[in-house]
Amino acid sequence: MDRTRRRRTGALTGAVAALTLALTGLSTGGAASAADAGTRAVPKHAVTGYWQNFDNGAQVQKLGDVQDEYDIIAVSFADATGTPGEVTFNLDSAGLGGYTVDQFKADIKAKQAAGKSVIISVGGEKGAVSVNDAASANAFADSVHKLMQEYGFDGVDIDLENGVNSTYMTQALKSLSGKAGSGLVLTMAPQTIDMQSTSTEYFKTALAVKDILTVVNMQYYNSGSMLGCDGKVYGQGTVDFLTGLACIQLEGGLAPSQVGIGVPASSSAAGGGYVAPDVVNNALDCLAKGTGCGSFKPSKTYPGIRGAMTWSTNWDASAGSAWSKSVGAHVHGLP
Repeated sequence: MDRTRRRRTGALTGAVAALTLALTGLSTGGAASAADAGTRAVPKHAVTGYWQNFDNGAQVQKLGDVQDEYDIIAVSFADATGTPGEVTFNLDSAGLGGYTVDQFKADIKAKQAAGKSVIISVGGEKGAVSVNDAASANAFADSVHKLMQEYGFDGVDIDLENGVNSTYMTQALKSLSGKAGSGLVLTMAPQTIDMQSTSTEYFKTALAVKDILTVVNMQYYNSGSMLGCDGKVYGQGTVDFLTGLACIQLEGGLAPSQVGIGVPASSSAAGGGYVAPDVVNNALDCLAKGTGCGSFKPSKTYPGIRGAMTWSTNWDASAGSAWSKSVGAHVHGLP
């Protein structure tokens, strides 16, 4: 998501042909049965929402205004500093109507008391954080942990849309886990092209930190057409796009509980790929129970699938919270 309207606007249709052979790297042995460390406060089926620390035309919210349906709230976004890998956070008090840091911290505690996890998101379309050597990996881990201590964040979301170095991001996240302990909530929001093959840097990172990874909520939007796990091309904005691409992650080594479906909360929230809430619900049913599928039907079901994510809680509020009311109830009712 960017600070004006959305995460990303460019279509990636030209990447499909180049990725055809890459799918052969998928595991055929089914999803891993990894234990989900770092999910003490996250329910079995969870809804993730990004909260905007800026005013871009969506409804401005204080963190305490975030709808109750959201189990994981990703604060968007951390800011880069002059030190490679290091991040900080600057509350946009003016843009949020005079919201103070003390009020923000109190709202974090209140959400946590209600059973929610609040994490800091790093990246977005305009994020300039780079972790590509040992020094920047250490700076990332140290600075994120500092923010967790200062604000009370439960963890971190990796939403780097300008490239990930799997070696050093893995190092950074393992280091952060060592500092934060087993309660760390770790999420990722890669673009579709980043999860087309287990050989991509993002996918490699997800697999390398599988023991501490909470969920990957891939962005199923602003994408163009992509390959499903059956090798067929699917267009965004359809149930087949959601299920066919989720299958790549489910069969590529992530546990079902580590896979979520990320979509815009309304047509205003993204440049393309918006689907109505009932399409999201159908996709979740298809993956979890084998019902509600389109032309693509997975060869097995994944009843443990984690849930869904949206950009953003603010755009959801602008649309009367229709997304969270529908998808939230559906996710929490999954088997």
